[in-house]
Amino acid sequence: MTEATIDTFVEQATDPVVITGFVQILTATVLAAIVLGVVYARELDFEREVLTTSGRGLVQVVAAGAVIGVLLAAHLAWATVVLAFMICVAGWISHKRGDAIPGVFRTSVLSIGFGAGLVIVMMTVAGAIETTMRDLIVIGSMIIANAMKTNSLVLDRFTGELAANRPEIEAMLSVGGSPDRAINQYVSTSVYASIIPILDSIKSLGIVQIPGLMAGMIIAGANPIYAAQYQFVIMLMIFAAGGLTVVVNTMLISRRVFTDAKQLDDSVLDAIET
Repeated sequence: MTEATIDTFVEQATDPVVITGFVQILTATVLAAIVLGVVYARELDFEREVLTTSGRGLVQVVAAGAVIGVLLAAHLAWATVVLAFMICVAGWISHKRGDAIPGVFRTSVLSIGFGAGLVIVMMTVAGAIETTMRDLIVIGSMIIANAMKTNSLVLDRFTGELAANRPEIEAMLSVGGSPDRAINQYVSTSVYASIIPILDSIKSLGIVQIPGLMAGMIIAGANPIYAAQYQFVIMLMIFAAGGLTVVVNTMLISRRVFTDAKQLDDSVLDAIET
């Protein structure tokens, strides 16, 4: 770690605005505490999860901010290392939605890496993502995170579809249907369900929501029309990364729920159903 990097970190950590940020966190915490009070009073019994999740989220995001502050002063080559690490973590988090399927962690990492990686590379070449640590890390993480969410959704829905439609799939196989044909409609349903949140977000742009990036650019003084255009580009990046991720991953995992004899693997299905 160079002296310039250390100086940058110290400067950011001692900035008076950091104190302001903690005051704002305290105010938001009061609002969250009201929700916890209602949860406790109604005996809904998930207040502990809210507390632990919030505490973990605070530590993680502040730590991430400190790390990003250091990375902004690092060599550009570190961006590749950081993004690769994010892809691996994203694969680890999302694979748990389908961990009954053999090799799903590996397929998740490969799929997120392909989907998000291709989008980041192509949009960097196109100039939509500047070749700076700031843009590559911030926008890249946004694309990877959304690919992770989409992957989680497709795994959750796909395993649910397999468990719910096991008799129909086995019936199709028993009359000579191929594995691909037997589960094709369930793969399609899973892929579509996983991209609905992204599609709804695109539909509501500028009407129901003004997304954070667009709002931040406008607050920073950017041309509102350009801010809207760039936000739309970001949404399409997210859609492309998520879509590529789930299409590739469903192709890979579909083969892993069948035996070499082209029958459903009972051990996989039993693990999904338990």
